[in-house]
Amino acid sequence: MKRTLGPALKILAFKIPLALALPALAVPAVLFAGTMRAADAPVVVTSIKPIHSLVAAIMQGVGEPELIVDGAASPHTYSLKPSNARALQEAKVIFWTGPGLETFLEKPLQALGSKASIAELDHAPGLVKLPFREGGAFEPHEDGDEHHGASAEGEDHDHAAGTGHDDHDHGHDGDHGHGAFDTHLWLDPMNAKAMAAVITTTLVAADPANALTYQANAKALDDKLTALDKEIAATVAPVKDKPFIVFHDAYQYFEHRYGIRVAGSITVSPETIPGAERVSEIHRKVGELGATCVFAEPQFEPRLVNVVIEGTNARSGVLDPEAATLKAGPDLYFTLMRGIAESMKDCLSSA
Repeated sequence: MKRTLGPALKILAFKIPLALALPALAVPAVLFAGTMRAADAPVVVTSIKPIHSLVAAIMQGVGEPELIVDGAASPHTYSLKPSNARALQEAKVIFWTGPGLETFLEKPLQALGSKASIAELDHAPGLVKLPFREGGAFEPHEDGDEHHGASAEGEDHDHAAGTGHDDHDHGHDGDHGHGAFDTHLWLDPMNAKAMAAVITTTLVAADPANALTYQANAKALDDKLTALDKEIAATVAPVKDKPFIVFHDAYQYFEHRYGIRVAGSITVSPETIPGAERVSEIHRKVGELGATCVFAEPQFEPRLVNVVIEGTNARSGVLDPEAATLKAGPDLYFTLMRGIAESMKDCLSSA
């Protein structure tokens, strides 16, 4: 006798394969939606990791910016690649610090970035700029007299989180020549806030359809930077009076914000290898100043640091001001700043 399915079982038998088929039908729709979001996002190119991180945080939910100086490369020694040139040609928006740091980008931007909105972040309103240090334990610069007598430039800068540097004058001396100020601007979270404001304004102007997302992300980033500032101040507070030596003078904004004591640098610039006389001078300074730590950087020769601390009580550590060892992304800036604070605390508190 031939058995047939009852009405309920017939309905169930129909529904099961249909239900199994639904995910397969849904996948192309999801992929299509993702493709549309990517297509709608403007092509944004950034120069270095710290800037990329701020831009990526503000662009979350819209798209991802491209990065030129990736991996362990340094803007001090970077040469533009063909893929970088193509990215600049296709960009709708380009963010860079400026010619003082990314010298390699100045001419390519003129030649390849003519169709893009280019934001030079070292012109951000409210940004604090500090002059290069010279003399004593800081190697003199050799590119003319433009550095001498320079003053910090920018709007009034709140130092509530730091100590020991509230009585300086930030002056308004107008534009300086390339390299007239320390270009490691991002190592003060308040400068990061100033740059983030320009990033937001630029993105909103270039892509008004996503303005609300950019503005909401910018507000969240600003709140996180405020919290980070307080966190770092607390981290370095126990060791801020202990002097130390750095590989090159990249940390002025960090020490200026938090009142820590950089006693000198081995070289003024990482692309300039110091001579034997300079290394001997710093070796003497380590002893004279009682420097407790000498910090190397991951992408440069650590042997120099070992020579400098030989025969002294100083310890060696590593600082990474350009995020050479970190993966690019929206969280990189926070990892970078916490890493510097923790490295200083670990080395200085153990010395």
